[in-house]
Amino acid sequence: MLDEIRDGLGMGGGAAGALTGLPGLCFGIGGALAVRLGRRAGVAGGIALGLALAAAGLLLRPLVGDATAFLVLSAVALLGMAVGNVLVPAWVKAHGGHEVRLMTIYGTGLIVGGSLGSLLTAPVAAEAGWRWGVGFWGVGAVVAVPLWWWLSRHERRRTAVLDELDVPPDAHVMRSPTAIAMTVLFGLQSMHAYIQMGWLPQIYRDAGLSAASAGAMQAMLAAVTIVGGLTMPSVIARGRGLAPMIVGLGLLLVVGYGGLLVAPATVPWLWAVVLGISGFAFPLVIALITARTRSHHVTGRLSGFVQPVGYLLAALGPVVVGVLHAATGGWEVVLWVLMATSLPFVLAGLRAVRPSFVDDELGRRGSAA
Repeated sequence: MLDEIRDGLGMGGGAAGALTGLPGLCFGIGGALAVRLGRRAGVAGGIALGLALAAAGLLLRPLVGDATAFLVLSAVALLGMAVGNVLVPAWVKAHGGHEVRLMTIYGTGLIVGGSLGSLLTAPVAAEAGWRWGVGFWGVGAVVAVPLWWWLSRHERRRTAVLDELDVPPDAHVMRSPTAIAMTVLFGLQSMHAYIQMGWLPQIYRDAGLSAASAGAMQAMLAAVTIVGGLTMPSVIARGRGLAPMIVGLGLLLVVGYGGLLVAPATVPWLWAVVLGISGFAFPLVIALITARTRSHHVTGRLSGFVQPVGYLLAALGPVVVGVLHAATGGWEVVLWVLMATSLPFVLAGLRAVRPSFVDDELGRRGSAA
């Protein structure tokens, strides 16, 4: 809806660029602050506050008449979403009896929610105007706030129990090799997701596909990724075949981008499917956040490190692609660079899926760090 928003608000090119760059920036900043918020308000309370911010931003921004207010309210909504991104895995870990099931629901929900946004916003806007198209998503957040507020009240009434596997309070997650590997993997996968959302349709358009066909390829890629959200938590729980799977996902990145390089319009659906399967790495990392920690305290701290840093790294990807495309006038160099990122992707992934725990790498409470 960017063109419609620009026309409706008189938004210039600079403001439009800022709007498209806000998600990565806000997810980084908001995610970094989420752990502190969770300590003060409780995990469920922090999620409720995040949802309230998201609802307020989403519902109010269609009502404003200038670009600056729209950007500010967009940032408010995105900061609220970032809080939920970080704190939900910690909440899941604290309810570990249903960990695999809850992470399956959460990982799938992230992907389905993102896909629905792309699928439904334009049709709603076509019928009711762009303001309704970008505003009605706030209703979902509003509906969720009372549930999480009730959970937060219940959480505060529970007796707090210190986890004997908790780490010393001064231990920093950056000291964990597993946390570093997960952050690199998350950042690279999110970078590819941002690039695919922002540039893949244009690659198809430049290869001769119509706008409708290019959009269909994008939707197909997103639909395939849903399967990963449903399966990755169970795959990680079994703990078998993770290393070969990482190598396979890296190879699929090479095949998908290589196909776009040599025959983008011949079998365009094949490259969309292949890249969609490589995107299984996203729900894989989300599931690893709980699978590679023992204590929900460490889960929250790990999530508060992996996601903000990863999103900030990922936000650079679309910018670099735009610069390379403008400098070279084509997609060849861009696609070769994207294929080359499969190497650090695989190396980070192989380290991340090792059967080790961040808690142990940081040192148990009372032991030498």
